[in-house]
Amino acid sequence: MFRWAQQQLANVAGTQEPEYGPEAIQPVGKNTGDPAFSELTKQDLKWKTLEVTNVETQTFYLNADSGHTCFLQVIYNNIAGLRITTQFNCKIFAPDNAKPYIWTSDALSNHGFDEEQYSFYADSLSVELSEDGSVFTIKSAINENSMVDVKITRTAPGFVGGKDGVTNYGTDPKAPWGSMRHAFWPRASVEGRIITKEGELNMKGRAMLSHALQGMKPHHAAARWNFVNFQSPTYSAILMEFTTPSSYGSTVVRVSGIATDGKLLFANTNSGHVKHVETKEDAETLWPEPTVVSYAWEGQTEDKKEASALLEGSLGSHWDRVDVMAEVPGFVKTIVASAAGTKPYIYQYRPKLTLELKVGDETKKEEGLAFIEATFVS
Repeated sequence: MFRWAQQQLANVAGTQEPEYGPEAIQPVGKNTGDPAFSELTKQDLKWKTLEVTNVETQTFYLNADSGHTCFLQVIYNNIAGLRITTQFNCKIFAPDNAKPYIWTSDALSNHGFDEEQYSFYADSLSVELSEDGSVFTIKSAINENSMVDVKITRTAPGFVGGKDGVTNYGTDPKAPWGSMRHAFWPRASVEGRIITKEGELNMKGRAMLSHALQGMKPHHAAARWNFVNFQSPTYSAILMEFTTPSSYGSTVVRVSGIATDGKLLFANTNSGHVKHVETKEDAETLWPEPTVVSYAWEGQTEDKKEASALLEGSLGSHWDRVDVMAEVPGFVKTIVASAAGTKPYIYQYRPKLTLELKVGDETKKEEGLAFIEATFVS
């Protein structure tokens, strides 16, 4: 009873949680009988809009043939069922990071959804999913430095880890007090344009989508994050991993998959690795910034062939270091302000790396671009 009371206080005040242990988390894909992954249907792309504290996002990562890298993000936040705010973010990196990146982050007005919760609308913004569930069209005239008109078309099946992509938190699996969910389009095409103050960018190229739902306070859900979005002419490799705070036993949760045009080669939740092979201490934040990394995928194809992939090498200098507390809207700061040891930073990289993919007895290597994030929270 005391632990339950502590947890309720933490939920409201954002204080540090007690030590529940690993038995208080049910990681995605780890329940008996769960499949390695489930292919996405249109139903899986509905906005959940929970009535409890949560952050729900749709993030589209764009790799233009011109060399520009961009991400577009819609954020829906509900604070304890008392206040809802929405935001649209756009970030554009120039080829080889030759110019300062463009970052716009705008609060939205009069947000809403279509009747079935597939499409999102606000003043001067629309993010619409097509009738067949395979195309997103994004139009934004909110900010004159990031006027968006793009169409993103899925070119390989989407997936969630396990049965439904959900990790639950709580000592009673039947009544969780928090959750995490991720759904992916690992491989898509993009066409259209983004207009900035410097001119118009042709965004024709490749894309991926992450639809995420964090159904609890961010610093209670995870202490560390790793994210990889690798795109090459033939393959897409996606990996998302987070490590919980010690209150949930520093449990590692991982979802990953490899796709090619028209096909998801394999995906799962319980194999592969994330390694920061070499790091350096950031003198300002004191976090161990990765400089050399290794990411591995393992699984089985639909025709039961053993498959694996490896992506490793030097990250080079980070393209950005995001001080989350400086970037997020003020209401989010109130969530984490009282959390001891919470100092969230995101290190972002865009290296050229070579994916080594083995399916059965056949091995292939292909160079591509990776968008990589290493996030330290607490």
